[in-house]
Amino acid sequence: MLRNRREGDDQIQYERFRFDLREASGALGDLGTLLPLMLGTIAVVGMAPTPVLLGFAISYIATAFWYRLPIPVQPMKAVAAVLLTAEMTPASLAASGVMIGAVLLILGGTGWIDRLGQLVPQSLLAGLQLGLGVALALVGLDLVGTAPVLGVTLVALLAVLLRFPWLPAAAIAVVCAMFSGWAFDLEPLPVADAAGVMPALVGLPSWQEVEQGFAVFVLPQLALTLTNAIILTALIAGDYFGAAARHVTPRRLSISSGLGNLLLAPFGALPMCHGAGGVAAHHRFGARTGGAPLMLGAALLLVALAPGGAGLALLAEIPAAGLGALLLIASCELAVSRRLFDCKPSCYPVIGATALATVLADPFIGLVAGTIGEVGRMALVRALRRMSSR
Repeated sequence: MLRNRREGDDQIQYERFRFDLREASGALGDLGTLLPLMLGTIAVVGMAPTPVLLGFAISYIATAFWYRLPIPVQPMKAVAAVLLTAEMTPASLAASGVMIGAVLLILGGTGWIDRLGQLVPQSLLAGLQLGLGVALALVGLDLVGTAPVLGVTLVALLAVLLRFPWLPAAAIAVVCAMFSGWAFDLEPLPVADAAGVMPALVGLPSWQEVEQGFAVFVLPQLALTLTNAIILTALIAGDYFGAAARHVTPRRLSISSGLGNLLLAPFGALPMCHGAGGVAAHHRFGARTGGAPLMLGAALLLVALAPGGAGLALLAEIPAAGLGALLLIASCELAVSRRLFDCKPSCYPVIGATALATVLADPFIGLVAGTIGEVGRMALVRALRRMSSR
């Protein structure tokens, strides 16, 4: 049955873009990751909303035509986290995006990223996927906690709606969340009053700003990007879309992420990448073709260009608890993979160590912990074989 469904999904991918309710619902599936980080940087850091929104709009539209599949575009999480907790200049942020983009373009253009991907064993990938799913679930729980009754109700509603594949579950949940927010006067997400600021080249950074961006942004983010946004994204796209995702390779993902940051960061866009959780989210809520990212990109374009910041204000009316409900459902889809059930029993400690380190620290530390565990596992397996052969 699973094979037949996979073949059916593959056939959809070879058709032209779909633009129906399920595809529209799938387009909204990753809002739980996109909106909190995007609106948070606009509200807390004071970034100009129009360049940020236009950056995501252009990237989503380009991604739709480049991959013809629901491949996400997300804020770089390490960069967003630092922005929300530290004081950084626009020039330093732009320099960071350019540096990250250049590294990714080199790795993709030379093909080195494919070699890196081949070095990561399946046990580490399963652990990273489980850890990222749990980490996203924790973020979702925090968001649900802002309005627990609404959040739990929406999670239950989504669980029911997803039993009927023809229903646009995410779209229904977002509409219900917005009406609930208005009805119960829930606190909207704050946004900066700077919607009229149009994209313009950011001033040249000083050497000190370049050094700051490299140390604070680039080094922490590259570990996340290489594992989650490139290697795992390509792997999970293959799981969901089969042969239709044969062109979604680490090399191409590295090139598209690199180009996007090189071209858009200098104009005030937030550094962006792809993401394994976003693939799971779009797929879980019904997206099957490039129609989903194309519709989301077009919607973000309208929001960015709406007069008087009306579009941005409308986005901010989605309660955080509603975004958390979407994120919780998507995190479960990401965490529970077939690799957890297909692996050998001896791999479970490695998967557990990788997942735990990913949750407690980040994917790079998870990769290190998992590598140490995998080396120990292989040594133990070889020792047991030698003992049994005597």
